Amino acid sequence: MTHPKRLAAAEQLAGAAPPGALQVVMDPDPGGRPSVLRTALAAWSAIGEDATHHLVVQDDMLLSDSFFERAGAAVEAMPHAALALFALWDSRNGAAVRLGALAGARWVTAVNEYFPCVAIVLPRDAAAGFVDYGRARLDAWPDDILMYRFMRDNGIPGHVSVPSLVEHEDHGSISGNAFRGPRRSVCFLPDDRPADESVRLPGLRVAPFFKNGVAQCAVRLEEPGPERWLHLECESFLEGSGIRGERLDSAMLGLTEVTDREAVRGTWLTAFTLGFVHRRDGRGDAPDPARDPVLAEALATIGPGGISHRRSEEQIAEVRDELAAVAEAGLAAGLAAGERRPSRRPAAGPARAVAVGLAGGASPLGEHIARGLRDKGFTVAAADPGAEGMLRGLDALVDLRPLHRAGGRTPAGVALRILDRATGAVRTDHTLYTGDLYGPGCPRDSVIGALVWDAVRYQPLKVAEPPEAGPRPLHPLHTADLADALAHAVVSPPAERAVLLPVGEPLPVRDVAELVREAVRPVPVEGAPASRRRGAGPGPVPQAPRLPGWKPVRELRLGLHGFAQWLAYEGIRYAPV
Repeated sequence: MTHPKRLAAAEQLAGAAPPGALQVVMDPDPGGRPSVLRTALAAWSAIGEDATHHLVVQDDMLLSDSFFERAGAAVEAMPHAALALFALWDSRNGAAVRLGALAGARWVTAVNEYFPCVAIVLPRDAAAGFVDYGRARLDAWPDDILMYRFMRDNGIPGHVSVPSLVEHEDHGSISGNAFRGPRRSVCFLPDDRPADESVRLPGLRVAPFFKNGVAQCAVRLEEPGPERWLHLECESFLEGSGIRGERLDSAMLGLTEVTDREAVRGTWLTAFTLGFVHRRDGRGDAPDPARDPVLAEALATIGPGGISHRRSEEQIAEVRDELAAVAEAGLAAGLAAGERRPSRRPAAGPARAVAVGLAGGASPLGEHIARGLRDKGFTVAAADPGAEGMLRGLDALVDLRPLHRAGGRTPAGVALRILDRATGAVRTDHTLYTGDLYGPGCPRDSVIGALVWDAVRYQPLKVAEPPEAGPRPLHPLHTADLADALAHAVVSPPAERAVLLPVGEPLPVRDVAELVREAVRPVPVEGAPASRRRGAGPGPVPQAPRLPGWKPVRELRLGLHGFAQWLAYEGIRYAPV
């Protein structure tokens, strides 16, 4: 699939393939608004009459020597599955590929993310079904997110190749993705030979990845109902698994002369978490990277992928080898830590497990708050404040229900009651005002949520004009910071009845919109009458003292990026497509 501007590259790619294997399909409206989905639907419609499967490859791909042989063997081994032949070096599915390399697998089950579509095989019926699905949603989502939703809605399994069968040549993006920096494969070996393509790694529960300078984790909830994933940072996940932060810091000292400590820390933490998860989940011994080129390459791309948003190809090349050594050291340390199987209770948590009841927690936000408290060493259970005897045995009650009633003249806040454990009686009662809460678990109908939601879907950001006609300036607070604040307040209750959690000067909505453009996607910002601006109007932010001994630490730009990921991969299930 191609555009007239890249026709020569597409013809060269098709010409290098076996005769008749690839045909060039052009964007049907090359003068229109750039749309990968529009061209993809034309490509998916071009399936041969007798074909059982259909392959679509974008024009800027470099194929491995064994591309067609491996793809054909994989189709035979997994005839009913969607097969992604590429994953990005900073993606969740890239993390899955690295875990597959550790396990010696050739394919790994895709995790909760867009399904990579730059080189993909679908069974015939799935290809036809996606054409109908996509045509009804042309302006809804990018093609890879829409493919993920289509597969999930129709029960189509998805697998990602280990290593990748293609590499992205990065000739420049027509569809507006150049802002993301270099986009390379998690693991591409051009001379990789076919092997047993039926060897798969299914059922991943944790996917550690390094993106935008932050070591992060997608963690699958082990609960009944539809599959759901939490968005955490690696350090929080490890803390909840009993790994001390101080131990991690000391292990990283003196690893390398690379001056970018953020790159070193993120690379090491991600590799450590990969090793820890591999060993903890009982997947056996890991191969030696010195003798396994697939694993060596998969590790070598952790650091480059994590800094690709702000580094050129040349700058990345200068530190690649040193960051590869950091990744191998982190992996070894993580494998050793997983072997020791540390206690589930974080060593940094309270000396006695503090029991917290959570009211109003049956929601994505509640799931993230509960996980954040557990990772700090608290026990958390659902609680009904109105039920007789329900509060006995609890040290505190966190009530998220006031958040759902916020807006208009009602400020957003969380109720916190410090309890007598023996009787359940309330000792002190507090309100923690949250300002404008955003991040994983938060809805898309707030002012910040609407801005991020529109940017993810390539839509312009609507900001009230004149500004005074729109909502008040915003006081952003990230979900993870709220969990940290609650953990602090439960152990060290403030003397005041009410405290305000956000700090710093409030930000005009337009300033936040500009940050969304930087963090998520550089879509236009447009002035609009207040009546046409999307997003529920926020409630007031009352004057209140700060929470003593605590302050938020999440940087807004990074927090907005994480919020966008959660909305695109998890929040999408709560909204029509």
